[in-house]
Amino acid sequence: MGYASPMRTLYHFWILPACRKVRLVLNEKELNYDLVIEKPWESRDELLIMNPASEVPVLKDENGTVVAESQAIVEYLEEVYQDIPLLPKDPVERAETRRLVAWFDRKFQTEVTDNLVEEKILKRLMRTGTPNTAAIRAGHHNIHYHLDYIAYLTERRSWLAGEEFSLADIAAAAQISSVDYLGDVPWDQHPAAKVWYSRIKSRPTYRSLLADNLPGMPAPKHYADLDF
Repeated sequence: MGYASPMRTLYHFWILPACRKVRLVLNEKELNYDLVIEKPWESRDELLIMNPASEVPVLKDENGTVVAESQAIVEYLEEVYQDIPLLPKDPVERAETRRLVAWFDRKFQTEVTDNLVEEKILKRLMRTGTPNTAAIRAGHHNIHYHLDYIAYLTERRSWLAGEEFSLADIAAAAQISSVDYLGDVPWDQHPAAKVWYSRIKSRPTYRSLLADNLPGMPAPKHYADLDF
């Protein structure tokens, strides 16, 4: 009698860009996986065992390997599943890709996502108070700078880090998709960034993100519309 091998599992919370980044990487690499919704603020014992920081995403691979933290996970996936690479072969382009991943994972997250997604969605779910209007204004202000930077890059390259789609595009799209779920991306003022994002949205690997839906907090109509 045979036994089924353990299924690859991603512990995630749907709106967090770090989790979305890993989902997109798994999709691009054509790897099957199960999703388990994890509310990190509840600090479940199972999550704490896998990641003492009580943060998601956490990936449990088919071989039982557990990897926590989004960039550690995607680097692991890049090294173990090499058939569909998401980092360029050229060392200079790889460095540029990693620079941009850090830009969106850290700078965009701090200046935009934390001020919008955390204030508008996470505070409500975690019941940690009312949204900070000053933070929300800061997020609305800061996003223009980042969309301008996307335009600057894509006017000079086919994709953010170079001529090939890469992890840089995934990291950026993960952040922007979270904010776009709120309807807080001013697309009409940033047509070049909108063209880049429409190319991302059109990728089959992106469809699962566009299907995300929080009961009682539906996405705006354009969120899943490939033509905006």
